[in-house]
Amino acid sequence: MAHLDSGSTPLLTIDDLSVTFNTPAGPVEAVQKADLVINRGETVALVGESGSGKSVTALSVLGLLPYPKATHPRGSIRFNDQELLGAGDKVLMPIRGDRISMIFQEPMTSLNPLHSVEKQITEVLTKKAKLSPRQVRDKVIDLLQLVHIQEPESRLGAYPHQLSGGQRQRVMIAMALANEPDLLIADEPTTAVDVTTQAQILGLISELREQSGMSVLLITHDLDVVRKTAERVYVMRAGNIIEDGDTASVFRAPTQTYTQRLIAAEPPARSSSISDNARVVLQGKQIQVWFPIKKGVLRKTVDHIKATDGVNLSIRTGETVGVVGESGSGKTSLALALLRLISSRGEIELLGRPIHGLRQRPLKQLRRQMQVVFQDPFGSLSPRLSVGQIVAEGLVAHDIGSETERQEKVIQVLEEMGLDPGTRHLYPHEFSGGQRQRIALARAMIMQPEVLVLDEPTSALDRSVQAQMINLLQRLQHDHGLAYLFISHDLKVIRALSDHIIVMRQGKVVEQGDADTIFDNPTHPYTRALMSAAFDLTVSDTSVVAQ
Repeated sequence: MAHLDSGSTPLLTIDDLSVTFNTPAGPVEAVQKADLVINRGETVALVGESGSGKSVTALSVLGLLPYPKATHPRGSIRFNDQELLGAGDKVLMPIRGDRISMIFQEPMTSLNPLHSVEKQITEVLTKKAKLSPRQVRDKVIDLLQLVHIQEPESRLGAYPHQLSGGQRQRVMIAMALANEPDLLIADEPTTAVDVTTQAQILGLISELREQSGMSVLLITHDLDVVRKTAERVYVMRAGNIIEDGDTASVFRAPTQTYTQRLIAAEPPARSSSISDNARVVLQGKQIQVWFPIKKGVLRKTVDHIKATDGVNLSIRTGETVGVVGESGSGKTSLALALLRLISSRGEIELLGRPIHGLRQRPLKQLRRQMQVVFQDPFGSLSPRLSVGQIVAEGLVAHDIGSETERQEKVIQVLEEMGLDPGTRHLYPHEFSGGQRQRIALARAMIMQPEVLVLDEPTSALDRSVQAQMINLLQRLQHDHGLAYLFISHDLKVIRALSDHIIVMRQGKVVEQGDADTIFDNPTHPYTRALMSAAFDLTVSDTSVVAQ
């Protein structure tokens, strides 16, 4: 039976839950005999690697798994002693989004790209209560203020793509809290945001929980988040809950080898050094990326958003330059400018050759020397192409080799990435998140680049898979002498890979230097706030950022 504190009445009780997916290859048991209890007013964490069954368990609570593909051979899910498992829409509809709300992992795909922030929150409110248009608008503004979105009135007409990752996640939280739920299910709510926003969002959820008395089920692979926010923790592996207890006890003395490995899977600091004579591969001088703000009937430019404003950097052979900063600081804009994927001002040199003024035809010949791996491999890999076709895309675009030679290169690079070449005929959806990121890396590496831009390549991976990816990147850099521009909000990953660090805020570099100096003796208040948020997860330490 699941753990239950003596004398308490559970809000949610999951007993002996099993979930089976019916696939063409046969039934797959995603969850097996899981027991879990959430008491009123507490935060419970459910942790484990990707594919362990965490999200499947959470979706079962609200009956959101696809039937008949997913079935429940056994089990019980009781909410306030009302059975939910197997209940129809008549029972579940008044509970979904009202008494139990859910924050999904990726707000960019969870929010409707065609609807404004106001319309999406309004939909939630009007489904559960009869309010006048004025009352609804006031309520929407109140919710945006509640989740600490600055100048909420100006954000009502904004669309998801016009918001930062942290702002989109706050909108999702506002929607989830619109009807004052008894239980909030937060599925990886801080995966795609920087450390300061992470600390703020976790602090916000804790603050709202204390104010309203709601319970929280936090699904995450980030053990630092669990340590900071949860009273109790359940550890899940391969569909089984293998360990549970109060958070302090589990972290202090885990009984299962798997739990011990999860806790210990923290990347060590980088120890290699770069020769002073190493060749400069990529250099940027006074890089500016300004987006015009246009108003009026004639759409005249009245101002600019200065995404990147006068940034200088250089990357040498075998060196990793890490770029850190909160969402909207200009990290990705800088990378895209250096790759000549967006318009910019300033000077850019690749292997000593100026490329900032090159037209597309001569630039195309140099593109194979600079490749990029994006944050979301599922979004950057075409679902219509097989893995073999995806990896060979660059070879085809540059007309490199015959079909047979391309296939040989694909097999070779997949093996180097630690993937079975026999899977090259499969499609991206048939792989795990970590495997998809290796596929994205293979697509870049098959071009034998000189410089690789890595934009949050490990943010969506659990700790153990993240460690494997870090080891792979280190090995590839050593074997091929690669120069990395590594963008991440995870400072522990940055420390494991970076020789030099650039700290950005509001489009400008506020501090840069070798990794040891930045981590051990940061001089700028903003850098100190980032370090405190990353290693202590203390919300009050991020006050510099919130200003």
